Amino acid sequence: MTVSEAIERRMSVRAFSDRPVAEGKVRDILDRARRSPSTGNLQPWHVYAVGGERLVALKRLIAEKLARDPAGEPLEFASYPSPLWEPLRARRAAAGRLRYEAFGFADKDGSGLSELLRRNFDFFGAPVGLFFYLDARVGPPQWADLGMFLQSLMLLAVEEGLDTCPQQVWGSWNATLRDFLGVPDGRTLFCGMSLGYRDASHPCIAARTERAAMSEFASFAW
Repeated sequence: MTVSEAIERRMSVRAFSDRPVAEGKVRDILDRARRSPSTGNLQPWHVYAVGGERLVALKRLIAEKLARDPAGEPLEFASYPSPLWEPLRARRAAAGRLRYEAFGFADKDGSGLSELLRRNFDFFGAPVGLFFYLDARVGPPQWADLGMFLQSLMLLAVEEGLDTCPQQVWGSWNATLRDFLGVPDGRTLFCGMSLGYRDASHPCIAARTERAAMSEFASFAW
């Protein structure tokens, strides 16, 4: 598989099969992802990988908390600037509509949104959950470093026949995760990630978001 093929196949999968993923495979992907670039070679990321009975316990814990308090815990940072401007607002809205339709939910339907939120915290059925942290003292360059690490990991997963879904929604339970995972003070949760084998029969697999043309984001001085 070429890099181009891996980039083309990679998508945020929101429906996974129950096929297990061996711990050794997860370790191998993370081991190879460590070759990702970082400013000054700081390698500022820390990953928590959860599977097996620990993942079952985490899902159960979050489901109980979600039933009592759907809003979750205070966020450490916002996923989007507010207010969002064009064309960013339109892109986000289009992606949301596509996602709701793929799951058979009406756009912004309350019950549909609640169900999609529940599935998020079930890792969409994936057998592995990953959580990515940074030292709270780092700045924007290190956040970008983590982004490059995430892309490396996701493409390596594709190479292994696996799929992923990065999920910033896990920030809603950052305090609970800190206790559950034993995260030291001073680390900030950037996102979670589902990892597993896609359920190719689910309609959401065919729902691919659009990408802006190169002319919209690239300028040349040649």
